[in-house]
Amino acid sequence: MINIPQKALADLEFDTILEYVENHCVSSLGKERIRNLKPFSEKSVLFQQLEMVNEYSSSIESDNKIPSHFFDDLSKEMKLLSIENSFLEPKSFLKICNCFDTTISLILFFRKFKLYFKELYKDSDKIYICKTVPNIILSKITKFGEVSDKSSLALKVIRREISEIRSKIGGSFQRDLIRYSASGFLDEIKESVLDNQRVLAVSAMYRRKVKGSVMGTSKTGSIVFMVPESTQQFNRELEKSIADERQEIMRILKELTNELREYLPEIKLYQNYLTHIDTIGARAKFSKTIKGILPRIDNNKNIYLKDAYHPLLLLKDKAKIEDIVPQTLELNEKQQIIVISGPNAGGKSITLKTIGLLQVMLQSGILIPVHPKSVSSIFDTILTDIGDNQSIENQLSTYSYRLKNMRYFLRKCNENSMFLIDEFGTGSDPELGGALAEVFLEEFHAKKSFGIITTHYSNLKVLAEELPNVSNANMMFDERTLEPMYKLFVGQAGSSFTFEVAQKNGIPFSLINRAKKKVEGEKIRLDKTISKLQIERSKLQRSSDSLDRERDKTQETTELLTEKQAKVQKKLESFQELYDSNQKILTIGRQVNDMANTFFQNNSKKQLMANFFKWISIEKVKYLKKNPPIDKTKKQKKEDNKKAVVKKQELVKIEKEILKEVVEIRAVKKEKESIEARIKASYKYKIGDTVRLIDSKTSGTIDKIDKNKVSVNFGMFMTTVSLLEIELVRKAKK
Repeated sequence: MINIPQKALADLEFDTILEYVENHCVSSLGKERIRNLKPFSEKSVLFQQLEMVNEYSSSIESDNKIPSHFFDDLSKEMKLLSIENSFLEPKSFLKICNCFDTTISLILFFRKFKLYFKELYKDSDKIYICKTVPNIILSKITKFGEVSDKSSLALKVIRREISEIRSKIGGSFQRDLIRYSASGFLDEIKESVLDNQRVLAVSAMYRRKVKGSVMGTSKTGSIVFMVPESTQQFNRELEKSIADERQEIMRILKELTNELREYLPEIKLYQNYLTHIDTIGARAKFSKTIKGILPRIDNNKNIYLKDAYHPLLLLKDKAKIEDIVPQTLELNEKQQIIVISGPNAGGKSITLKTIGLLQVMLQSGILIPVHPKSVSSIFDTILTDIGDNQSIENQLSTYSYRLKNMRYFLRKCNENSMFLIDEFGTGSDPELGGALAEVFLEEFHAKKSFGIITTHYSNLKVLAEELPNVSNANMMFDERTLEPMYKLFVGQAGSSFTFEVAQKNGIPFSLINRAKKKVEGEKIRLDKTISKLQIERSKLQRSSDSLDRERDKTQETTELLTEKQAKVQKKLESFQELYDSNQKILTIGRQVNDMANTFFQNNSKKQLMANFFKWISIEKVKYLKKNPPIDKTKKQKKEDNKKAVVKKQELVKIEKEILKEVVEIRAVKKEKESIEARIKASYKYKIGDTVRLIDSKTSGTIDKIDKNKVSVNFGMFMTTVSLLEIELVRKAKK
């Protein structure tokens, strides 16, 4: 059972991470659930969550992008459904319908791409598709959020009556408008709209000339707005019909609400699923912003975080991302505890928080910004003691508070826990506090807990060297500029560079020397030795980093060459098969040609058939020796046929490639021959040149040249030929 205290989450600023994750949610319910997100208590649930977040993350930039899953909060609607005689508004029904449609589309999507989204598919497959609820709603509510005319016959009749009455009102008003306008009783604007109904704009002096009721006047009192008497009767009829419509709509909504009450569990289930997918999506989208990946999870206790970044630094300094130094760190049975030392403001606390925060994020189902070759494990608890932590409420000093924490650590630490302690042992007398810190460190080591501590105490650095499976580490420091490099190096304790940093910050040299005299000589020598060792280690580290880069390049080149060699080998094997196949076809062709020639000479069909069947029998025996018959099922035969077709296609492809290469080689050869021919044609032969006749292998020497004729001495004989009939073998020696 995994249980990580709230204090650890607060120390590591996990709530700040959740605020960033929350911004990627598409619903208020998703945001609320992310705000309450804690590390998962069950490993099986955690592994499933990590896989789902990883699958969602991979879909963001792929062609199979997961559909939008926005939905409205249905808490109010579900509460009303649980109350008898209540009813929902049309818009509420549309929200429920949208919830079901979105969920069903996701289920169908994951079902279609279940090979790509295995865990998301398994998760969605638990929910059955219920199309009844959307069908019930859409049978009575339109997509515009109104009750449909088809909901009941009474509503359809009432709405038809309302339409007819409004038509009558419009006709009656228009007649009165024309009549009173012609009489000159109306103002220039003629009409207006008050309380959603048309009114006549009557001049105040003629108000008694127009029959009707007054609805209001203009600010100046010069215009009186009146409803004509002829339309008042129709307005009363309209109000009655609208009241009837409202009553019928309420009846339909109550009926529809009662019908949906029995589906309340499904509504809760669908909304809960969409909220769950929203949290998965938010974590995946956040992981993309920090370039998070899912490292390999090792069942054994083994942590190897390569190029690990603090996510909050990545989010705050996106513009300066190149300046952020990643850390590489390993914890395992051989390196159970790491003691980090080094100068103040060198990055010790940030390194500590980075490891802790990444572990908490991973155990909360959030991908982390590390190298793909990184490995992690799952811890039952993570304990932290970071910061001052003075408790005014409980009247505890820093040291008292820390002692209380240590008591809790000693009770909870075991082989499945990780502890992170910043400035271990501080808050009391250095010698006494340091001695107690040694004992605590020995206890943590005996309990086989994994942990990282930061300290300035020399005795803890010495103890780290003496205890098995405990390593010293330091935050590297540039000895030339006296600036921290923020790079962790495991294997050696670090100097605090107290006097060097003081000198760089402008403290007078005389004061620094006075301070040095007050410190024991042995302590200064020890610090100087550590400083020198750290400087040498920095140089070695730079060389090591350079060698690692070269090794990685060499490895990449080797892998590339191996891949190319495998491709060439495959191509050669295919070419050999093609060559053997062509040779076999040529042999068959020659045998058939021999039989045909024999037939042409003696014209004996009988002998031709006899020779043919004899040859076929011999070939069959050869074939059966190499390929003894095996009884195959229809399925096996079908698979063999498929393989044969694929093989044939590959051979055809390779044959095309080879022919293409042959054509290219021939073209190059032809071009080369053409160049050589031009060179030869432009060459002026001289007496003594060694030449030969074209298409001949015998060479001779030119003895005489007469215009286009040359006399060539071949030793045993001499001949006279044209210049076009010879080619140069070797030029005459000067």
